[in-house]
Amino acid sequence: MLRLGIIGAGGIASLHTHNILSGKCPEVQLTAMADRKESRREWIRAIVPNAAVFCEGSDLIASDTCDAVLIATPHYQHPTLAIEAFRHGKHVLCEKPAGVYTLQVRDMLAEADKHPELTFGMMFNQRTNCVYRKAKALIDSGALGEIKRMIWVVTDWYRTQSYYDAGAWRATWDGEGGGVLLNQCPHQLDLLQWLCGLPVRVRAACHEGKWHDIEVEDDVTAYLEFANGATGTFIASTGDALGENRLEIIGTRARIRIENDQLTLDTLSVDERDWCPVCKEPFGVPDIQHEIVQTDGENPQHAGVLNAFAAHILHGTPLVADGREGIRGLMLSNAMHLSSWTNQTVSLPIDEELFLKLLNEKRRTSRHKDEVDAAIDVSGSFGSTRK
Repeated sequence: MLRLGIIGAGGIASLHTHNILSGKCPEVQLTAMADRKESRREWIRAIVPNAAVFCEGSDLIASDTCDAVLIATPHYQHPTLAIEAFRHGKHVLCEKPAGVYTLQVRDMLAEADKHPELTFGMMFNQRTNCVYRKAKALIDSGALGEIKRMIWVVTDWYRTQSYYDAGAWRATWDGEGGGVLLNQCPHQLDLLQWLCGLPVRVRAACHEGKWHDIEVEDDVTAYLEFANGATGTFIASTGDALGENRLEIIGTRARIRIENDQLTLDTLSVDERDWCPVCKEPFGVPDIQHEIVQTDGENPQHAGVLNAFAAHILHGTPLVADGREGIRGLMLSNAMHLSSWTNQTVSLPIDEELFLKLLNEKRRTSRHKDEVDAAIDVSGSFGSTRK
């Protein structure tokens, strides 16, 4: 049994708490929780009466109440708390994103590497989704041929103004460090690099406060270029009530499309790169086989990641996502921001010092929001390909 402490008791932490208490994580015992808000500490005492309760995450980490911590705090705190946990001999499972900027995350990774005996995982729960796992298997098998293009439109992150008003830290440069890219889209950006690899160049337009009274981006369009010459388009928004989540990856041999929890595969009878120079018909196209791909139907989400984390510690079985992979999607997010801020195409890896300089300029003029004590039910925000 793994003794787990959760740092933070907001919306996502309440989901993890429910998963553990409802028996979805049979090898995990929730033994400690921490939150700076007294109302949330009262909630912890009522829901988990046998757990140790702390105000500060650092006090939980320094205690002997748990063997591992799950970090579910505002984004800037993720690397700091993870570093502290490693130094106290605690295993770490970190909520997305790994941090706000890559320089900060590199410090976290360096500390993790000093403690190879400790497990470090990232809460990339969408990697457990059956359609994305199947897509990954198809790509890795070579079924698509060489990737030529990817298109991801993820605009079903619709949020009203009340969502952004529900937290003093939310949607501010100083409190959250970003908007739709850093809050909603870390899962998609992780999946993008997991499936297609990281691009080598990015050009992006990040519109700040386009649809809401906020200072961070709520609408993004990005153009990507990959090392093999493939291109990509990534579109995200929290301002579309009629939003969609549609991913297409086109290769020289086949195309996959993921939409509405369904994976379709269109396969050419001949690789397009072999067909094009020899076909004698000006408009000739190889025969196409259309298939709705069957999956195993499993989609364990957050509970699946936590179960794998516990099993890795207890039995040595694989993680869903190693914590060291968290920097990759964040690098892509930082690249989109940097491109928009400078109005230039940027290459990856990015100029991390320049990114931090520009981010700090935004933090210095970040607006102050009055503290509120509102909990948001996040249960409708994930679980299918639509999120």
